Amino acid sequence: MKYDLEKAQWKSSNRKCLMVIKSLIIESIRGAIPASETATKYLKKVESQFVGSSKAYAQILIQRLVNDKYTGGGIREHILKMSNMASKPRPMEMELPNAFIVHLVLASLPREFEAFVVNYNISPEKWDLEKLIAMCVQEEERLKASHGDTLNHVMHNKRKGFHDKNARPQGKPQWNRGSSSKPPVKDPKKDQ
Repeated sequence: MKYDLEKAQWKSSNRKCLMVIKSLIIESIRGAIPASETATKYLKKVESQFVGSSKAYAQILIQRLVNDKYTGGGIREHILKMSNMASKPRPMEMELPNAFIVHLVLASLPREFEAFVVNYNISPEKWDLEKLIAMCVQEEERLKASHGDTLNHVMHNKRKGFHDKNARPQGKPQWNRGSSSKPPVKDPKKDQ
């Protein structure tokens, strides 16, 4: 008798769970999933409909990791973002060695860090991510101090080459002392 009572309660709970699950799924998806006797089996069928390819996901992660470039906003955050991306293929048995991640980070740095990268490459010492972060932050601070507290990164320069007569010169605009943004007013008496 106790068994029959527990079985009836289980059936009622299972039916309610199925109703709640189905009510939370969009009708177009719900119609594509075959009916099941239990909520557990139904959820497994839902899961099987949405299984993605781990190989494709790993490929996308690695492409992002290889193509990622530092565009400003803090070198520490950039390195941590790349380290996070590098750790995602780990559950798929595709762990990337730390030395490889260090080289990917160094390859993602802009031209301002060229001397820093050369110094790392000629040094016999190999860094882990913590040492890389510390050294990159130090180099970023040095670069900021030498460039007046700003680092400008030009990703896509859409200016035309110097061969174009209408091209504007690159670099900071040059202003003459005492000049204003308004064109000079001609004196009509001097023109006569």
